Amino acid sequence: MFTGIIETTGIVTGIEKEESNVHFSLTSIFTHELKIDQSVAHNGVCLTVVAINGNAFKVTAVAETLSKTNLNQLKVGSAVNLERCMLANGRFDGHIVQGHIDDTAMCTSVEDKNGSWLFHFRLNQQEQRKLVVNKGSICINGVSLTVVEINDLNFYVTIIPYTYKYTQFNELKKGDLVNIEFDILGKYVLKQMEHLK
Repeated sequence: MFTGIIETTGIVTGIEKEESNVHFSLTSIFTHELKIDQSVAHNGVCLTVVAINGNAFKVTAVAETLSKTNLNQLKVGSAVNLERCMLANGRFDGHIVQGHIDDTAMCTSVEDKNGSWLFHFRLNQQEQRKLVVNKGSICINGVSLTVVEINDLNFYVTIIPYTYKYTQFNELKKGDLVNIEFDILGKYVLKQMEHLK
C-alpha cells in the first residue's frame, strides 16, 4: 500500500523485452535501501524489485500491466515517479493508494498560473465519471492529488511548486498519457450501491 507522496524520481537506464514482459532498469537515490522482492510504485504502478546492481534496480511489467498503464511509453532517460510502500508507523500524508492502475487518461492542457499549474485531463470512459468527485482524491502517475473540478469526462488538478519540481509533472505535456488510480473507498462504495439496485 502507498500514500501517493512521491519520494523521488528515478531514471530509466534500460528496457529489455522478454516474450510479453518488459524489464525496466532504473537508478534512484534510494536504490541502496531496496531489497529484492520489495514493492515500489513506478508512476503509480506497483512493481516488484527483481534485481539490484549498484545504484540500479530492475522491475518487470507483465502484459496486463503494460496494457493498462503508460509504462510502455517509457524510454531510456525517462523520469519516473517513485514511492516505496508506506510504513505502518508513520503519518499518512496522502490517501490510500494500492498501486493498481485503473486506466490511463490524457493530458489535454497545462496552464501556468504564476505560482502553480493547472493540469487538465480527460477520462476514457463515461462510467469512470462516477469515481471522480470535486475535491475528492485521485492518484495520477503515483501522485496523490485533489480534483479541483470535473465536467463530464474532463477534470483538472492544481500542482504546487514543490510537486512540480520533485515529480515528473514538470515534463508532462498536452497529449501525454498518465496512469490513473481512483480512490479505493469510492470504488467500494460504488460497488455496494450497485448491489442495492
